[in-house]
Amino acid sequence: MPQNVLINLEELSKPINTLIKKISNAAGILYEPTRIKRKALAKAEAKKTAILTDIEVSDIQKRAMHRFLKEETIKQENIESILEKSFDKIENNATPDNIEDDWITHFFDKSKYISDENMQELWAKVLSGESNAPHSYSKRTIECLSNLDKYDAELFTNFCKFIWNIGDLQPLIFDYNNKIYNDYNINFSALLHLDEIGLINFNHDSGFSMFFDTDQIVESYFGKELHFQFNTPSNNRLNMGHTTLTKTGKELALVVNASPIDDFYTYVINYYSDQGITLTTHI
Repeated sequence: MPQNVLINLEELSKPINTLIKKISNAAGILYEPTRIKRKALAKAEAKKTAILTDIEVSDIQKRAMHRFLKEETIKQENIESILEKSFDKIENNATPDNIEDDWITHFFDKSKYISDENMQELWAKVLSGESNAPHSYSKRTIECLSNLDKYDAELFTNFCKFIWNIGDLQPLIFDYNNKIYNDYNINFSALLHLDEIGLINFNHDSGFSMFFDTDQIVESYFGKELHFQFNTPSNNRLNMGHTTLTKTGKELALVVNASPIDDFYTYVINYYSDQGITLTTHI
């Protein structure tokens, strides 16, 4: 958002106004939607800091007050930046008034420490997603997100490039030593790490399977459909590879900015074709 733009609360959509009021009531966080005024306030704070230096307190108390003001200013800037980044993602039919107060308090207690722009985007997507559909993101997911560093987020984004939709989000990681995965830093150690931080379940031995009581199913990869025709009418087993998403992983997979890999669609077709399954592509 340009720093020389003055935002009028009355010009914001009703859901955004509701969200701002909800945050204020639940977490006691005040938001002034103008970068210009915030700069003026920052100058005022600087004057206050100067005044503090004239008060007869010990040097260590002065340093503590300076540190407190600086830290709290940074936290407030982080909170407002995440909030502003969420505005254009909030739908007109959003119902932020249905967000639980405890969720809001927990969200901003964790997000106030996030200063990286890319990580703030993830937090903004979670906030807007919860505003659009309350109860979409658990407090456990917020806790997990707060512990992710930039490397974790980038690794998980790469992992999400291999997710298909099979009635639910399902990563298809077959041979994790294959170049198609390794080119995106997805390998044994990466999968083990994603398992350890609670985003995926990794079974490097037997893997995971799904069973279908039908002879036809449809999978899709970023909108590209793949139709399966089994040879038997029921109890059909389909190998899902070595990983599944945890509940937290499924929630965060919806906010990372993953993109499809051109060759992976063909790779999956070849993999299942080798198992004797009849496949039909639909784009």
